[in-house]
Amino acid sequence: MKEKGIPTVDLSQYVLGTHEEKEQFVKALGKAFHEVGFVAVINHGVPKDLIDDFYAASKAFFALPEEVKRRYEIAGMAGQRGYTSFGKEHAKQSNVPDLKEFFQIGQEVPDDHPRKSQYPDNVDVVEAPDFTRLGRELYRSFEHAGGQLLEAIAIHLGLDENYFHDKIKHGNSILRAIHYPPITQEPASAIRAEQHEDINLITLLVGASAGGLQLLNSEGQWNDIMPEADEIVINVGDMLQRLTNDYLKSTTHRVVNPPREEWHLPRLSIPFFLHPVSEMDLSCLPATVTADNPLHYPPITAGEYLDERLREIGLKK
Repeated sequence: MKEKGIPTVDLSQYVLGTHEEKEQFVKALGKAFHEVGFVAVINHGVPKDLIDDFYAASKAFFALPEEVKRRYEIAGMAGQRGYTSFGKEHAKQSNVPDLKEFFQIGQEVPDDHPRKSQYPDNVDVVEAPDFTRLGRELYRSFEHAGGQLLEAIAIHLGLDENYFHDKIKHGNSILRAIHYPPITQEPASAIRAEQHEDINLITLLVGASAGGLQLLNSEGQWNDIMPEADEIVINVGDMLQRLTNDYLKSTTHRVVNPPREEWHLPRLSIPFFLHPVSEMDLSCLPATVTADNPLHYPPITAGEYLDERLREIGLKK
């Protein structure tokens, strides 16, 4: 364990390594997902220049006047494409909105693709054309790295390494740019992002522009997560926890407010929520249901589960 509070793995060990190195990677990733639910990944293949450029473009978008940003807030979209203004989303157990605004970029398929009707068009920002262009590039890069990680997890679970391939190809993944504005007055009870678990299979997060990310460990204590600049933090989402009957842990996490002397600093964060196709069956894998770990969940599809959760967090009415 490093100071950052989570284990570190090297994805190049899996992608380019020997048979033994691949086995070591699978074991280390599986152990981290089972025991902690979070891991830092180095040599992940997502270009640093692309990450840096998208950060800069995101900063430019969120600096636009409020009335301009609101032009990109699309009614009836449940925040799944385009802009969501400050104070709209809350954790499922809370009615207090998080202190954030965000912009989402989703899956794109050709016009004649059978899933075209499931995926609304992405929203292009006229005032910041690089923002959505770079976002699309980063989306593909995250999708590729996430697929490699899920391949390793499939092996760890005793499944065929291609188990997730057709389930995440053209999946309902989301790239989200989140802006936490400077805090200008004592918040009544809100924090930047209240404690929650992610909905999806796994989340890939590049280092935020400021600290504040914490995870709840097995002893019930909050640990600060401080990734290095070139690392991606990966965490298990509820769909993967559900699929594995709680064997892999979707760990509770939050983003706390900074010390008062840093209230003037905004925070920018870029998570990629890797989702499968909506018809993926999330029924618990038979091998994960044992006498010691009885069945925890009824069958549900990924699409049904996503719909349920979007209502719980206030994005869908």
